[in-house]
Amino acid sequence: MTELQGLLGRVEALVQRIESILPGPLAAPDWGAARAWRYRRRSSGHGLLMPVLHISSIALDDLQEIEDQKAKIQRNTEQFVKGLPANNVLLTGARGTGKSSLIKACLNTYSPQGLRLIEIDKGDITDLPDIVELVSARPEKFIIFCDDLSFEDGESGYKALKSILDGSVAAATPNVLIYATSNRRHLLPEYMKENLSYTHTADGEVHPGEVVEEKISLSERFGLWVSFYPFSQDEYLTIVAQWLRSHGVPEPEIEAARPVALLWSLERGGSRSGRVAYQFALDYAGQHGRA
Repeated sequence: MTELQGLLGRVEALVQRIESILPGPLAAPDWGAARAWRYRRRSSGHGLLMPVLHISSIALDDLQEIEDQKAKIQRNTEQFVKGLPANNVLLTGARGTGKSSLIKACLNTYSPQGLRLIEIDKGDITDLPDIVELVSARPEKFIIFCDDLSFEDGESGYKALKSILDGSVAAATPNVLIYATSNRRHLLPEYMKENLSYTHTADGEVHPGEVVEEKISLSERFGLWVSFYPFSQDEYLTIVAQWLRSHGVPEPEIEAARPVALLWSLERGGSRSGRVAYQFALDYAGQHGRA
């Protein structure tokens, strides 16, 4: 009997060790501690929502020369926080044009109305159903934000995201939307050889091949597409002026800084993105003792 008890004790200890290794259900964080969270998966396989205590203070008015894009995102987000129908959003286009900043600005604008944000890396997208299930009964509205989203051929997250967006047997959760940014409109690399799978009929009709159909099937599941384009020189200088004003630089100095701002752009390969404009404003304000 003693040997049996000892064996049972060892078995119970082994089971406890195995249970500690196996991924458990996602635990709810303190929802009152923050407006935004990051999802992180530990090496043990356990997922965790970590509060983001220091959120960028960027406002919608800080973002210049993207008025059309801003209006679309703002309208969709307003519908969402009011409990009206709204779409998942894919923001694509040139780098440094304000895609991610626009989502952060929406959080700052609409968080008093109950908007919250959960940031997730592309590699953790397979855990998205667990996050959606966790927040589904909450009164807040949650944007699941994935920045710089793109996939290589064969990645598992691609199929998982397709199912979550539109294709799962589970109904969509009304308090969750997915906002993703990408430099690729269709989120996957595209190759010239894939055009060889097109066939042509006698009347000139073109039938896209199955490879191409598969590549666009994910981006089509986002109800709202918002495209961003490279800035012209005048648009770049307008953005520079906006950021310099935000640092208290007076108008005569802003006008005098235009040639320096253009030189700053040329030194970065001619890039005239909003990011480069912001970086110039930081450098200029710092050199001239602006807060």
